[in-house]
Parts: sequence; structure tokens; C-alpha cells
Amino acid sequence: MEESEGLPRRAADGLTRRALLVGIGAAGGAGAMYAAMGVLGLAPSETTTPVPATGGASAPTPYVPPQRSDFALRGGRPATVLVLGAGVAGLACAYELGKAGYHCTVLEARDGIGGRSLTLRGGDTLSELAANPAQQAVSGLDGRPAAGGASAAAPTAPGALGETQRVGFGAGTYFNAGPARIAQWMVTLDYCRELGVPLEVFVNTNASAYLLTEGMRRPVRVRTARADAYGYISELLAKATDAGALDARLTQADKEGLLDFLSHFGDIGPEHEYTGGERRGFRVDPGVRPGADLGTPPPLTRLLSERLGRVLTMDAGYDQAMPMFQPVGGMDAIVRALAARVGEGRVRTGARVTRIMNRPDGVEVTIEGAGVLRADYCVATLPPHVMARISGNLGADVVAALATPVPMSAGKLGLEYRRRWWEIEDRIYGGATETDLDIGHIWYPSYGFHGERGLVVGYYNTAVDAQTYDDLPHARRLRQALAQGAKVHGPAYAKGILASVSIAWRRQPHIEGAWVSWPSRNGFSLLQRPAGRVYFAGDWLTQLIAWQAGAFESARKVVTELHHRVLKEA
Repeated sequence: MEESEGLPRRAADGLTRRALLVGIGAAGGAGAMYAAMGVLGLAPSETTTPVPATGGASAPTPYVPPQRSDFALRGGRPATVLVLGAGVAGLACAYELGKAGYHCTVLEARDGIGGRSLTLRGGDTLSELAANPAQQAVSGLDGRPAAGGASAAAPTAPGALGETQRVGFGAGTYFNAGPARIAQWMVTLDYCRELGVPLEVFVNTNASAYLLTEGMRRPVRVRTARADAYGYISELLAKATDAGALDARLTQADKEGLLDFLSHFGDIGPEHEYTGGERRGFRVDPGVRPGADLGTPPPLTRLLSERLGRVLTMDAGYDQAMPMFQPVGGMDAIVRALAARVGEGRVRTGARVTRIMNRPDGVEVTIEGAGVLRADYCVATLPPHVMARISGNLGADVVAALATPVPMSAGKLGLEYRRRWWEIEDRIYGGATETDLDIGHIWYPSYGFHGERGLVVGYYNTAVDAQTYDDLPHARRLRQALAQGAKVHGPAYAKGILASVSIAWRRQPHIEGAWVSWPSRNGFSLLQRPAGRVYFAGDWLTQLIAWQAGAFESARKVVTELHHRVLKEA
């Protein structure tokens, strides 16, 4: 590294400036080293880092992760920050601030890190908030109390725990109970690269999986339903074009181009009739001999009655397009890598915050049973509906804004099978069966192909569908989901299950929701700004609600603004 212009190459005692700084850092720590850098002119002045205008007239410059070289608190120490919540947003804030020399302590009410980025493995336990006094305290696969488990009724006091499930998966099997996929355009992938988290493809769409709606007589393969839908739509539009129905809109050249497109899009013949074809799949796959096709497609009337629009377009969204990715070994690899960079001693689990107080010179945070912690700033990344119940002096308008987002229901069921029958019998390798049943989706694993065991997500449901499972104990969720899944895969679907676990995110302690929905944007802009020295961060403050990328993007924004403020006030 070249020396800066206009500065002496050696200190008065003959030491190089680099050696001098290394010695100061070793003796006095990072704070002393940064202060010395400021004195020597090696740290940029605060004018080199743009500061947002007062009143929010202009936003900070585009995010650049703070590096040690741009931290310029001359003659002072790096600021201290309390981060509330060890989910993706909280850990990302602590990680990025740590790069700039801030001293961060992360407080997490749950016993583990990650928040909604939860991966379950054999030996884990999963507790839920009590739903009703008849609930069993600990249940096994068949609904009876698991070995060593009690069967006493769960208390119904606010925050009381109800059922606890013990995860019995075998070695190498994991269940992403929260987020499970990453779109390739999301910043989450950049963090995986930076943190060294290995990735593999997540099969989001599979033409060999099934579709099932209430209007269908039986499940069909995705490729079959898609071929029929595209074929009939192309037939109708081609015939309308031939009949002159579009003459007012299309030139002759346009019509020729449209017909050429439709012939390929719908696989329709020269007479513009859809009669099926190999796109629908085969009853017997081709090999040495020609394959046996599926026969004549159903009539258009039946196809329209099956209401396939939603289930056929699940992968059409920008955030659902293939290829998608997942961390090797489980989604929690991301939060574990973040926590390792933050530092084990800086993350405190089992630390429930009960009070947040702004002071003129800092913030005071009370932890249940552990007293009060003080810091220069606080970044609160808890779910807004949880944070709204914490006492303090943030202001009535802030509390009202925090209480505005509505927590949403979502649930998942993990089923570990003795054998990978979906690969062997159904030839399904990853992807999902889409339904309009209350189970929503059935996901097949995108890892462990041709292994012995495997984990199927027996349901991933949201909103009203999830609410039908929320208050059920695990055994009843399991029975209901297996009965619904049997409509797709038959009676064998309930056989060969080694272990199972289900989660209702509305009943997860200290989280109480899978994500939030804003009924209105009232309060959204208010929470984008700090309440005194308390900042807010989370996916719920972005346009990427329910995605880890939203948590990362929000963390970046808050880190940038807090950093600029420290530089301005230093």
C-alpha cells in the first residue's frame, strides 16, 4: 500500500506509521488505533462521507458496506450499539457495523439464533405457544406423548408454552421450517458469497410434479395441465384470428406472426386444432420402442372448470423464477456464518427485552432478570407487533405505527420417509405439487437425491389455510395433512414415515407470525426514521416482506444511516 501524499514517511522516533499503528492497536485496541489514525490523518474526515440533509430532504448515498478505513471518530472510541433480535436483520446489522469498529451486542429472546430462518434437525425441540387447555405438553408421531413426555394440560396464561415437539430425524436430514429458497437476483446470494456459504440449486418448478384442485377428478402432472391449457388457449386465439375478430387490432403481418407464435406455443396443427401430443407426457415412456401417450386431452369445458390459473402460474413471479438456490445443509447456514463473524461473545440468547428507554446521551435496554444495558444506539429488529408491546418512551406515534402491521399465518410440516418413493415411483426430483387444498404445496427435497431417506414438506400453507392448522396439536395436523396428501399420492403417502414435525408461525414464542401485512402504509415512513437513538430494521420495512433479502436490505439502510449520524455527531 502506498503512503499518502504530503505525510512524513516515518514518525519522529524512526518507526514507520504502519508499525506505530500496529503497536497502538495491540496495546489499546481498535478504538485507540482509529483515534491514532485520525491524528495522523490516515482516516478520512467526516466530509469525505456524505451526510443526509436534515429533515430527510435527501437520502444517503448508495450503500457501501462500512470498512475500517472509513471510520473516522477522531480522538474517541467507536460507538456502542445494542441490536435487538438475532434474526437475519439483527445479525446483518451487527456484522456490518462490526466491520467499521462498532461494539455491538445482540440480544435474542429465544434460545437460539436465526429467528424465522429456522432449520430443524434430529435432536432439536420445537415449542409453541399454548392454544387451548386440552393440548398435550409433548406429543409423538402418533399423537400419544413421546417417550419421557408429560401429558399435562398446557396453561393458558399469556405467553404460556403449549406443545413441545421432539425432532426425530435421522443424520443428514434437515427441515427448513422457515425460508427455504433464494432468487438469484437477491442480495442474500451476495452474502452467501461473502460469508463462504456453499449453495446448491433449489428446484422450485418441476414439470413432473402434480397439480390438484377441487375441480379436478384426479391429480395430473404439471406438464400435462400446462400443455392442455396452452394448447386450448392457442386454439381459441388462432381461430379468433382466422375469423377476423382481431382485424381492428392487427395488421396482416401481425396476424401471420401471431399464428406462427401460437402454433409453437400451444403445439397446434395447421388446422389450429389442439389434439394433445408428447408435451402432455407418456403413459409409458419411450425407449427402444415408441412411448405410449396419454391419449386424448380432456375437453376444454372440463379444463376451464378445474380452475388451474393460480396453480399453473405459481412460478411466474419475478421472485419465483428458476433457477433458485439454497444453502447446502440447511438455510440456517447463513445465520450461523453471520453469528460467527459477529463473534460468539457478542450474541446473547435467552435475553428477553422488557423496556427500551431513549436517553439524551444513549439508550437503556432492560432485560428480564438481567438488569439494564446501556449503549450509544439501539437497532431493534424484532417483529413490529412484538415490539409494540415493549414498554418505554419511544412515543405514542411510534408504538401505534409498530402495531399497524398485521402478523400473518403460515405453517409447514416436515415428513421424513424411510425411502424416497417420490423419486422411485413418481420420478419426481425436487419441485412442488401445487394444490388449492388446505395443505397448499407439497415440496419434494432438492438434496440427497438417490439417498436412503428423504424429507418431504407435507404442507406449506398460508393465510386462511394455515389458520385451519394453527390451533391443532401436531398429531391432528399430521392426520389432516396425510389425508389431504393421499388425494395426490394415494394411501401409500401415509406409510413409511420415520419422523415428523410441524410449525405454526403464529404460535412461535417471541415471533408470533410468519411475516406481516400492512393494511395501510400509515406509520411505514415514520419507522424508516429513528425514534431518538433507536433505529428499526427488518423485512417488514421493505418491499421484500417475507424474504431474507428484505432483512438484508433493511439492515444495509440502517447501518448506513447510523454510521453517517455517528460521523456527523463526532
